[in-house]
Amino acid sequence: MSAPITVDIWSDIACPWCYIGKRKFEAGLAEFEGRDDVEVTYHSYELAPDTPVDFEGSEIDFLAQYKGLPADQVGKMLGQVGGVAAEVGLDYDFDKLQHTKTLKAHQVLHYAKQQGKQLEYVERLFKAYFEQGRHVGRAEELADLAADVGLDRDAVLAALDSGQFADAVAADIDQARAYGISGVPFFVVNGKYGVSGAQAPEAFTGVLEKVRAEETSDV
Repeated sequence: MSAPITVDIWSDIACPWCYIGKRKFEAGLAEFEGRDDVEVTYHSYELAPDTPVDFEGSEIDFLAQYKGLPADQVGKMLGQVGGVAAEVGLDYDFDKLQHTKTLKAHQVLHYAKQQGKQLEYVERLFKAYFEQGRHVGRAEELADLAADVGLDRDAVLAALDSGQFADAVAADIDQARAYGISGVPFFVVNGKYGVSGAQAPEAFTGVLEKVRAEETSDV
């Protein structure tokens, strides 16, 4: 039997292209014959670590300040992103979105990984943030969302309170820096091939097929 192919994905819950990239990767993976032998792991990355937990303002306000762009230009950008999201079946609602610091969300993602529920939880977080206007920077909300995917709500709160997974988040960010990752989503396949951005599904299928072909030729 062939060894599993690993796909390590650096992303941030507050990154609209990361959710889009997730859908495109999933579409590419679905076309790969060996998809059952692919192990996917999400890793932490903070696009804007200085973001306050409770940002007072809209997503347009935040991006206008963060990028130094006129509000009307930001509005057009978000409209374009929303259109791309719709093409992959996502319904972004930037008017309801509550911009926040994602550090705690990343900590809970590590807890979810420990419990074998990381993929379910990362999907729940993205949907909550971009489609439902939920506040993913607060411990209580993160615990509620964790319970939605079968995780222990009290255990999530305890993990956040203790900072149990803070080092794991920092290690992910350090690894991203070591790889030279400066933007997300970023996919590392079998520790050797990098795919940057929300590429077309066939790009992901192609790299997975390349890795499998190399493994076969080495046997």
